[in-house]
Amino acid sequence: MAATPPICDFGWPAVDARLPGVDGLIHSIFDQAGPKGLVVAFICNHCPYVKSVIGRIVRDAIDLKAHGIGFVAISANDADAYPRDSFDNMKRFASQNALPFSYLYDEDQSVAKAYGAVCTPDFFGFNKDMKLQYRGRLDASRKEIGPADLRRDLYEAMVMVALFGKGPAEQQPSIGCGIKWKVSAFPA
Repeated sequence: MAATPPICDFGWPAVDARLPGVDGLIHSIFDQAGPKGLVVAFICNHCPYVKSVIGRIVRDAIDLKAHGIGFVAISANDADAYPRDSFDNMKRFASQNALPFSYLYDEDQSVAKAYGAVCTPDFFGFNKDMKLQYRGRLDASRKEIGPADLRRDLYEAMVMVALFGKGPAEQQPSIGCGIKWKVSAFPA
């Protein structure tokens, strides 16, 4: 089922955490930041929305690095209920898609809850002070692979953040599959 996150809460402070990465190391989220900011992306392996845009996510992460913006991806889905999102499958997904950024596992879902992540993909763009400046879509594509000339919403917003420290006032929300929460994650 598709989910849409809320609009950007400008100035909201990023939350740091130490999570295991598919490279076998433990990573701090903040250590992934570049000198001008950081994109924290909640993704997963099996979501059709993520699968249709992963090539463009990789492209934008590479292109943003040149502007001083770091990038990190986090999977928080319940891997017991959704085995395709297991840590071993995260390793395969990272390798198959040549992810040029850390792909971290939020097994207890505490980081996703702290960020208020709603869907995959869900993008949070922070400035150099780790204050939220973008909470929007990658581009106008959905579950289908969009044309190559789509406006690069995330990329353009984060270049603006790199230059001016602030994101655009007008932002389009991302859309994707809802985070697969553990039954025990939210009491009834």
